[in-house]
Amino acid sequence: MAIFLKYSSKFMSCVILLLFLIFCFSFDSTEAYDALDPNGNITVKWDIIQWTADGYVAVVTMYNFQQYRHIQAPGWTLGWTWAKKEVIWSAMGGQATEQGDCSRFKGNIPHCCKRDPKIVDLLPGTPYNQQIANCCKGGVITSWAQDPANAVASFQLSVGQAGTTNKTVKVPKNFTLKAPGPGYTCGPAKVVKPTQFLTNDRRRKTQAMMTWNVTCTYSQFLAQKTPTCCVSLSSFYNDTIVPCPTCTCGCQNGGSQSGSCVDPDAPHIASVIPSQGRSNYSPLVQCTSHMCPIRVHWHVKLNYKEYWRVKVTITNFNYRMNYTDWNLVVQHPNFDNLTQLFSFNYKPLNPYQSINDTAMLYGVKFYNDFLVQAGPYGNVQSELLFRKDASTFTFEKGWAFPRRLYFNGDNCVMPPPESYPYLPNASSRQEISVLLVVITVLLSSSFFFANL
Repeated sequence: MAIFLKYSSKFMSCVILLLFLIFCFSFDSTEAYDALDPNGNITVKWDIIQWTADGYVAVVTMYNFQQYRHIQAPGWTLGWTWAKKEVIWSAMGGQATEQGDCSRFKGNIPHCCKRDPKIVDLLPGTPYNQQIANCCKGGVITSWAQDPANAVASFQLSVGQAGTTNKTVKVPKNFTLKAPGPGYTCGPAKVVKPTQFLTNDRRRKTQAMMTWNVTCTYSQFLAQKTPTCCVSLSSFYNDTIVPCPTCTCGCQNGGSQSGSCVDPDAPHIASVIPSQGRSNYSPLVQCTSHMCPIRVHWHVKLNYKEYWRVKVTITNFNYRMNYTDWNLVVQHPNFDNLTQLFSFNYKPLNPYQSINDTAMLYGVKFYNDFLVQAGPYGNVQSELLFRKDASTFTFEKGWAFPRRLYFNGDNCVMPPPESYPYLPNASSRQEISVLLVVITVLLSSSFFFANL
């Protein structure tokens, strides 16, 4: 019996360990999947356009095929590991962050000798003789749905000690993409059909000597442990304002944001706000109960006979960040009946074609597409007018509030459903029922003690 218990306990331990490993692997895979943008990715295309004496010249192009997630300042960093002993003789439109050990070269010194180089974009204003098309934007790439013309970035490399034919060139390995921090997982490079290019007169096609693609997908779980935005709620039919959950992005006393918040009423507030041109992008947020850099407020404003109106306000609590070309993705079942939008742009996102319940809202160019840092002007707002559908419309059970919100591609934390503003008639019924329960308990207890 003892032997049986011994081996059965070992068997159960193995089963528990196996289930735990399965859970971990399944958790990682689901976190990398975005239900609102199931096909979104960043594709890196490497085109060899010319052979040289000891290698080749390549144009590397990054396409952001994500519908609403863009790469913001301080920009992307693309890295890989060479398959052999390749070096980068020169670069245009981008540069390696480190030169590495080039001591074995006596005459012409390469641009980068590292086995695992990391390339960053050049800044705006770079001299024209160092530029190529789609470069020099400081690493900023917009999303495909918001601005496809600027959803591409490119740079050119002259690679040496690499082989000079399709059979001798080896594909790099271990591609990494930081945008600007971790979050993207890149698959292996795959050799594909060579890219064809049109000449300027569009009458002749040229072809790359060799092309390979790398696909990188995003996971917010890998990007950061804590959220970056939260949602608060209110309505015309209830005086309750539901705030962001406490300590959503950190707590003032301890936690990830400890010591990195600023009291807006402090007399030295001007001295801690960074001046223009600084490159410190770590959050410096206003002291709040939620400690989030971004708060989205959804207010159910008015109710008409055939329509209802919502006011959306986005507030920036980060003193170190201006959000250029921001966007807000909202999931709500009434977006198929959106009638009018004031002061925001709107684009429907239909990840599953037949269901139109997801919208991307973003600023009007040169008007409110620039969300400035924390302060009196650190917010943008708009109103949405929806037509009522008699078969689905209701103010009950939180139906008027969004199901999900993303700001710049990051999932915002919603308040718990039980805290949503409720209709007055529902609240009165709840108060009466609670009162009856209290009275019943008091009467029962008094009757019990009276009969002792």
